[in-house]
Amino acid sequence: MTTCPIARLTALTQGYGSRRVIEGLDLSIQPGVTGLLGPNGAGKTTLFRALATIAPPQSGGLELFGRVVLGERDVRRVRPRIGYLPQDFGYYPAFSVSDFVRYCAWLREVPSKEAASATEEALAAVGLAGRARDRMKSLSGGMLRRAGIAAAIVGSPSLLLLDEPTVGLDPAQRLDFRDLIRSLARAGAAVVLSTHLVEDVGAACDSVLVLDEGHVVHSGTPQQLAALSTPAAPGDSPLERGYMTVLRDRGSAEGAAC
Repeated sequence: MTTCPIARLTALTQGYGSRRVIEGLDLSIQPGVTGLLGPNGAGKTTLFRALATIAPPQSGGLELFGRVVLGERDVRRVRPRIGYLPQDFGYYPAFSVSDFVRYCAWLREVPSKEAASATEEALAAVGLAGRARDRMKSLSGGMLRRAGIAAAIVGSPSLLLLDEPTVGLDPAQRLDFRDLIRSLARAGAAVVLSTHLVEDVGAACDSVLVLDEGHVVHSGTPQQLAALSTPAAPGDSPLERGYMTVLRDRGSAEGAAC
């Protein structure tokens, strides 16, 4: 039985003004955990902004949860089902951690009778239940990141977009985070994890996409990416060497075509 995709992009073109970052991208995202790898400037954040309905496509199609997103009315219907953690997120420094997460629950239209319990569950999931009354401005960098993850997962969204979520987390917290996103995927969500930490992809992801200059240059399982590893490629693991091999071969192919 084929599972319907959570998100589908068709010939998507996206960028900033006249500068195109992504052009003609076709992509389907299924339930489970997808790792998104790519060098700086590859278009990962631009892709996330399109999937999060923050920036409408310049051209092409966007379909979320089986609904074609054409305008503001469609955006309002799908956005409550999307959780998004950008690399840098805003917050009111005087908010308590609980207030911050509950505010994000309100933005996602979590029913008021469920908002308190959803907030408590999200904070417990990231290990911040004991800091619920602390002010956001008092948190360390790692705790702020965990608060951001809690804000992204509150209300159990169907599509979860996490941009560098483990930055600032210690090794034990990263292990807990991997367990968390696996549990979300088991519940039927699609989790897309953008990171430079290739080992997180190998440990937590069902599939991996490599993005370079706005194009998907590899798609498959982490094991398939690791199998592309060559001895001459830089990296400390087969997965890292496979990733670097994909980027190197793409650069070589483009150089030969010039």
